[in-house]
Amino acid sequence: MKSDQDKPKVVTTRWWWVRHAPVRNDGGNIYGQADLACDTSDTYVFNAVAKVLPRDAVWYSSNLMRTHQTAEAIWAAGFPKPATMKWEADLAEQHLGQWQGTSRAAFLASRPPGSSWFADINVPAPGGESFMDLYNRTRRTIERINVEAAGQDVIAVAHGGTIKAALGLALDGQPERGLSFDIDNCSVTRLDYFATPERKVWRLPMVNQQPWIADDAHAAMHQPAGPEVKKLA
Repeated sequence: MKSDQDKPKVVTTRWWWVRHAPVRNDGGNIYGQADLACDTSDTYVFNAVAKVLPRDAVWYSSNLMRTHQTAEAIWAAGFPKPATMKWEADLAEQHLGQWQGTSRAAFLASRPPGSSWFADINVPAPGGESFMDLYNRTRRTIERINVEAAGQDVIAVAHGGTIKAALGLALDGQPERGLSFDIDNCSVTRLDYFATPERKVWRLPMVNQQPWIADDAHAAMHQPAGPEVKKLA
């Protein structure tokens, strides 16, 4: 029987994915990797997000400004600003090529019923990438950071497509399974990576959590009761 000393040490790296704040100036068009600003005016949302993120973490973001603005809004909500935040171009949204700048509603209406993404995972946008291209660059970046930041909390401010790719990796490396999830703006997704010399596995503690909704529910539970209303006989 093995003693505790004989058991391999498990190194746990916890990923906290935050999708960027909403983009309001897209004109209803597909934007993909277009470098558009986002709306960070809802301080209630950022106060709630700041409460759930770990303080002693390493920060990463994509190279697009909407992820940087989202991180700044979290720090402005009282979260201690980290000394550095590394920009990773490989964590950017899928490059949607010639589809960028076209009407999102018209494009989605042209897709087969039940479609969960812009195209099948292996089909690239004209002049752009496929979802598999996005998945592969996201995967190699995650695998590298799992070595660089082993055993730490990692906060990654990124995009809906990027987070879906990370989910596909955590679900046994099946990219299409990641597309089954909704990832809302400012939501938090937590993925834990467990590594021993013999085995490496992922766990998904939470996906698409919206902490501001929990705050709303908590506030409602603790509101003073209104005046009693007597029933008529």
